[in-house]
Amino acid sequence: MSQAAVEHAPEHYRSTSLPDPKLMMWIFLASDCMFFGTLIGTYLVYKNRSLEGPFPVDVLDIPITTVSSFVLLMSSFLMVLALHALRTDNIPRFRLWTFGVAFFGSVFLGFQVFEFSTFVKEGLTLQQNLFGTTFFTLTGTHGIHVTIGVLWMLSILITSYVRPMSSKDALYLEVAGLYWHFVDIVWIVIFTVIYLVEFV
Repeated sequence: MSQAAVEHAPEHYRSTSLPDPKLMMWIFLASDCMFFGTLIGTYLVYKNRSLEGPFPVDVLDIPITTVSSFVLLMSSFLMVLALHALRTDNIPRFRLWTFGVAFFGSVFLGFQVFEFSTFVKEGLTLQQNLFGTTFFTLTGTHGIHVTIGVLWMLSILITSYVRPMSSKDALYLEVAGLYWHFVDIVWIVIFTVIYLVEFV
């Protein structure tokens, strides 16, 4: 290509100033939002259409799920603290809060495993009725997302010991934080649709 052609080549502009990792995460979250929207919509469409029990009122335990929801929401607060600590180069605090996020996420998963096993003992399985199918599919998919988030947090924590981390690495924790906050927000919707609305 001649020098003149290079000089007159069209310039490429970006419509956003977001860093590539953050932009890609927003795109992923947008698609994941539609995915969860489909699962929640499916649950609502088949709500109260089960021909045989157990039914939601027979198995759902609001107090226990409220506690697990509070634990998950608190993990979002710890994520904010972890990001602030990393941005200010307070690595010990960053490690503490990052571990806290992973720990609280694991506690939430423990509650979910307990809930699932209890439901199965009471006769509710994936194949039992429409409620079981849509419930386990929706909450199980969310549980997988939380598991991925926990592993992500642990990998970041381990990385901080393998190589030095500083405020220059805050972007990568921020991207992980976007994912984690999204998972928490989705759970608020799920908790409202499945648990709270059922007893209103």
